[in-house]
Amino acid sequence: MVNGYTAATLEEALNIRAEHEVVPYAGGTDLMVENRPGVTYLFLNKISELKRISVDEKYVRIGSGATFTQALEDNRVPQLMKDAVALIAAPAIRNAGTFGGNLGNGSAKADSVLIEFVADAKLRLVSLRGERIVDVDRFYLGRKKLDLRDDELIAEILLPKTGLEQYDYQKVGGRNALAISRVSFAGVFSTQDGKITNIATAFGAVADTVLRFKDLEDTLLGKTPEEAKALKAQYLKSYADRMVLTRGRVSAEYRKTVCMNLLSEFLTRFGI
Repeated sequence: MVNGYTAATLEEALNIRAEHEVVPYAGGTDLMVENRPGVTYLFLNKISELKRISVDEKYVRIGSGATFTQALEDNRVPQLMKDAVALIAAPAIRNAGTFGGNLGNGSAKADSVLIEFVADAKLRLVSLRGERIVDVDRFYLGRKKLDLRDDELIAEILLPKTGLEQYDYQKVGGRNALAISRVSFAGVFSTQDGKITNIATAFGAVADTVLRFKDLEDTLLGKTPEEAKALKAQYLKSYADRMVLTRGRVSAEYRKTVCMNLLSEFLTRFGI
């Protein structure tokens, strides 16, 4: 028997979250396999406020209860995010799995979270006390560790409306379909007046959290791709020196080699 509360509105859910020790549950595609005895759940799947996808001046706002299938069918969601969630498991899982659940699981293998890292996404966290806007890389504190307070819920993921048009996304798994990532990579690139205005790269499924080194990216900003090409060898060496990978289904050495190949190919693709 499953113990839990069902909320019909976000306000009701926040009241329950504040008064009881509960685990938020939306699609449940991660939680169902964990089989946590004695846990009390807060079922969020009836809350329409959390299922919305909307757009404002700066962001595509994806409700935490929005499913991956919803995102795939919405032309406002950036194609980079669609490319990633299209490879999540099977249609039945994409129909039920949610963006908030992918985040709340606290896994570096989460496909949508990798895109949020490389896009500099923000999260809107809400409680009865108010709301917080948190950068996604500050929300992830380590494996299964999140900056989510006991009375808070993830309400929305805020993706930038622009700047994600030029990108690369790669997922390396043990098979072509229904694969858990062994290595996943995402990168975005922008130029203006011939100079690099944004370069962001991130890796998932290789460490306790998503890996992204913003200080290394900063060394290429303001340069032309040709100028950046002269720094490529040192850039790749610095990146490799920083990458400390956990053991997985395959060796850390194999995954590091794959990571560096993907990064090098990304740079070459954009003229570096």
